[in-house]
Amino acid sequence: MTCMAAAGAASPAVADSVPVGVPLEAVETTLGLPAPHLATGVPVPLVGAPEAPRFHRGDLLPTPLLPVVPIAADLGATRLTSPVPNLMGEQKTDGEGFVESSDSTLLTRTPGANVRAPLTMPDASNSGLPNLAVPDLGLSAPDVVGTPTALLGLR
Repeated sequence: MTCMAAAGAASPAVADSVPVGVPLEAVETTLGLPAPHLATGVPVPLVGAPEAPRFHRGDLLPTPLLPVVPIAADLGATRLTSPVPNLMGEQKTDGEGFVESSDSTLLTRTPGANVRAPLTMPDASNSGLPNLAVPDLGLSAPDVVGTPTALLGLR
């Protein structure tokens, strides 16, 4: 039992973003300049349940015909640092410039489609046959909600 509990505790949890270090060391050998350091997180999107179609009285097709699907992802923290030599013309003013963004949550919704059939429901006044109707097609706009931030600095 103890071994099973330890194995369960040691298993990695579901990650919101996967940390990635971008190898830029080839810049140093190619250009002879100090290479910047870039580390970021690749978001792992989590797909939610699609919006359930709704049937309305008098319509042959459900609304929305193509459901809206919510997708959430955490944008991982990103940091880019680069040495800035001789900033003020003196070696004692060497520094490091950086661009940094903190992790933030991004919520999106895919577009959906609403379609109205070119026929109505069966009509008793027309011997039980459906009437012709003007076909209708509509798209719901996609949503993107998030608050990404960035910081530019010099040390």
